[in-house]
Amino acid sequence: MADYLGSIEERPVKAQVNPGDIFQQLPTSPPNSGEQFEAIFRDFESIILPGMTHWQHPSFFAYFQGNNSAPSILAEMLTSTLGAQCMVWLTSPAAAELEEMTMCWLAEMLGLPDGFEGVIQDTASTATLCALLTAREKATNYAINEKGFPHNNFTVYSSAQVHSSIDKAVKVAGVGVENLRKIAVDENYALIPEKLEEAIQEDISNGMRPLCIVAAIGTTGSTAVDPLRPIAEIANRHGIWLHVDAAYAGTALVLPEFRWMNDGVELADSFTVNPHKWMFTNFDCNAYFVKDKDALIKTFAINPEYLKTKEDDAVNNYRDWGIQLGRRFRALKLWVVIRSFGVDGIKNKVKLHIELGQWFADQVRAASDFELMAPVPINTVCFRYHPANLDDQSQLNNINQEIMDRLNDSGKLFLTHTKLNGNFVMRLVPGQTTVEKRHVEQAWELITTFARGENND
Repeated sequence: MADYLGSIEERPVKAQVNPGDIFQQLPTSPPNSGEQFEAIFRDFESIILPGMTHWQHPSFFAYFQGNNSAPSILAEMLTSTLGAQCMVWLTSPAAAELEEMTMCWLAEMLGLPDGFEGVIQDTASTATLCALLTAREKATNYAINEKGFPHNNFTVYSSAQVHSSIDKAVKVAGVGVENLRKIAVDENYALIPEKLEEAIQEDISNGMRPLCIVAAIGTTGSTAVDPLRPIAEIANRHGIWLHVDAAYAGTALVLPEFRWMNDGVELADSFTVNPHKWMFTNFDCNAYFVKDKDALIKTFAINPEYLKTKEDDAVNNYRDWGIQLGRRFRALKLWVVIRSFGVDGIKNKVKLHIELGQWFADQVRAASDFELMAPVPINTVCFRYHPANLDDQSQLNNINQEIMDRLNDSGKLFLTHTKLNGNFVMRLVPGQTTVEKRHVEQAWELITTFARGENND
């Protein structure tokens, strides 16, 4: 493990294999007799590692990071060694109480107002589903949990740039994707509150029942920031649950100068952020904060005889704060990370990543044959190659797709893309734990070289 972390820059960022390559190297049946770990590890090194995309490589600029750190890895090892199933307080008191305090720490670090209580979920997708289910039950006085859907006239609202987990949540919650209203966005790809109000009014007039609004602090495509306060005022005026999805960009709230993104959060009902994206904590670790914890618990609580304990009335049994009964000891790694880095150390890392993103954006602005395709509020840069005298969208899309594919196939860096207004745009996100300015400088040099055709190798 130590050797891997020490030599990761020598590896190609993106796996250099074709579909089926790994599968074809594996035996078609399991072994009847146990094998020595040395033999298993040799196959790990020769078969598995070449088929891995290295998310902890400092030139991994794709998606949003799933970064980790040495303290988090060590804590994950301790978690695996303990092997605890932390469903209720009694099954591991330290796990429950450490989770409670660590969520208090995180709320303070992010500047969340009093009144929010936190629980660790696995991912933001689960947190969003918890929010939607709680909103559904609270709106119906918990009748659907008891009797099922008599009919469905609920509607849910989000921006057209929202994460796909919202679509999945409305499916799982029984609302249906036809009742998910994707609200138009402005030139910065942020939700337009006036359009939200219009959609809600239209649905009410048509006999629909607005249930939940999802506001994004950092959309997946471009990290656009929805205007939270006017959205929250609309939600409060109509009695609609407001869930704030800050899965990636929420980590930037550790810096007071970025808390403008959270203006109005005191009016929200729930809030989620992923420490496993940008707070140096191994996947998976999502922090879900909710104002009305009683509504959350009432939505999910199941209390069969075999789970009852004499301490139930005095403790948090986190099995009742979400979907899963079984729970990993996720709080341990987040606690170790916060203590190892310190709040100032986390702030400094995040600030550096934002500065690197802004530096890259400046290079794009200064280049006559490149252009920014969206604002850069933090460190996600959406850009494309746009040579002079070429304005056909289809051709530009094809050229940029080809550039990105060639870059990724080189193994020297890894980018992903999105589409904004039909335009294919590359995304570069410098947020990996060990990324330095030299890696971003090398990325810019490679991108310009490949784009301008100076080197086709």
